[in-house]
Amino acid sequence: MSNKVILQGGGEHARVVLDCLQAMGTEVLALFDPKYEGTLFGVPQQGRYNSQFAPDALALVAIGSNVVRKKVALETKHKFTNAIHPSVIQSPYIKMGIGNMIMHGAILQAQVEIGNHCIVNTGSQVDHDCILNDFVHIGPGAVLCGTITVGEGSFIGAGSVIIPGKKIGAWVTVGAGAVVTRDIPDYAVAVGNPARIIKYNHHT
Repeated sequence: MSNKVILQGGGEHARVVLDCLQAMGTEVLALFDPKYEGTLFGVPQQGRYNSQFAPDALALVAIGSNVVRKKVALETKHKFTNAIHPSVIQSPYIKMGIGNMIMHGAILQAQVEIGNHCIVNTGSQVDHDCILNDFVHIGPGAVLCGTITVGEGSFIGAGSVIIPGKKIGAWVTVGAGAVVTRDIPDYAVAVGNPARIIKYNHHT
């Protein structure tokens, strides 16, 4: 496998992913994001994505927004890799797809399953038998107790807690600090303790 990586995205989340990759000893060749120029941590910002650039390099879509990350991932021609910071504690009994970013200090327990292009952010805890579907983002310091399923594209806010056995639908937003004690249906926005649904965001 190539140890050379490119990043799609050059903004805030890309900084953390780049730092993670450098800590892994991975050579990052370039960041692609039309909004940025110059360099980031010594790596050139190359502007718009070029599918011909270093075609053997692997890619990560280092974009925090689940909707945008899915769109960009579907447009990316490079093969994908995972970024797992050296400080991550992970059971050998997990299953993980590709394109994932497991950030500093996260914990993944036995029989966790992670799909593709997920973010498990700083210091979050994903306990046994949880399933994260594609394009999920677990915010910093969130706690997922055991046997929780999180549907595609859902965002679990920083410092939130989900009690065991709950099902979170697709494209759900759980607000920061929420305590989820019931299943949450697709597209719902849930906040508070206990979490209550305040609206629905219909994903396009």
